[in-house]
Amino acid sequence: MDAFKPHLADLADYPYAKVDARIKLDQNESPDDLPPELKSLALARLAALPWNRYPELHAEDVRAALARHEDWPEAGVVLAPGSNLLILALASAARQVLDTSPAFPYYKGGATAAGTPYRAVPLGPGFTLPLAPLLSALSGPPGVLFLPVPHAPTGALFTTGDVTALAERARATGWLLVVDEAYQAFAGTDARPLARKNPSVAILRTFSKAWSLGGVRTGYLLGSPRVAAVARAMIPPFCIPATTGAILTTALERPGYLAALVERIRSERKRLLDGLAAVQPRWTAYPSAANFLLVRTPDARAAFEHLLSRGLLVRRQDHYAGLTGCIRISVGTAAENDALLAAAREAP
Repeated sequence: MDAFKPHLADLADYPYAKVDARIKLDQNESPDDLPPELKSLALARLAALPWNRYPELHAEDVRAALARHEDWPEAGVVLAPGSNLLILALASAARQVLDTSPAFPYYKGGATAAGTPYRAVPLGPGFTLPLAPLLSALSGPPGVLFLPVPHAPTGALFTTGDVTALAERARATGWLLVVDEAYQAFAGTDARPLARKNPSVAILRTFSKAWSLGGVRTGYLLGSPRVAAVARAMIPPFCIPATTGAILTTALERPGYLAALVERIRSERKRLLDGLAAVQPRWTAYPSAANFLLVRTPDARAAFEHLLSRGLLVRRQDHYAGLTGCIRISVGTAAENDALLAAAREAP
């Protein structure tokens, strides 16, 4: 069949396959659900909705609440059903896409689907930011640079100075630097001051991690009104369902639960990092600023299958350049992390 554009002939599926397990530590989700009292309030809102009516065109009420929460101009806020759709929108609008290697796979996936020229710059030793090569690349014809901070899938945290240097080069050369802050709550970092001063910087954030709303599938962009207008134009109208809006509004009205959850995950992250070093010397767990650990093992497949045999599902990362032997482990509850450490102790 010749109905489709030629560049879509070899388009690969998103690299994820569902596997059932007693303990799920493979998708960097929050280990906790939305607090029961907030879920009850959200359900009451859902019951009161007229389900026969379309939602707002661009989730205007939620956008206003989110703008207040993030202290960001409403004209610069864009919501979408997951950050992936925002990545696709920006990649579709871009003249070219640049990122690091390894990185979140949908930066490349979005560019490939859009038919946008794409290239990646390898990370430096120890997963350091390749600042000089990126600065050089930003001197060429303009496009969009996606930079996750903290980095995924390594968990590395780049310095504010290096990110600022990229932002200044982007401003000078017409590029857009998109700082993907999916995991920023667990790092304590914040790119908003940089983006406020520099319209060549936009930020991606999500409700899927610290907000405990992965199942609701909503991400958002904070940027200049011009960048936001382009992203919004690339996203279909009415794409945030009224049901999703009701849940998001409820969470935004009562965001106090985030701080305690984030602190628990940060504490458990350190315990898991230290515990793996103590119980399994053949594994190397790298320091992380996110809600997961990247762990290098002698054999990623053997480690994955061993943990799965103990009821623990993690994510193999050994298909990425430079991540031979690596698996990724989401930080779970204390009990889940105890089970992980016990299974790691017995790993071959």
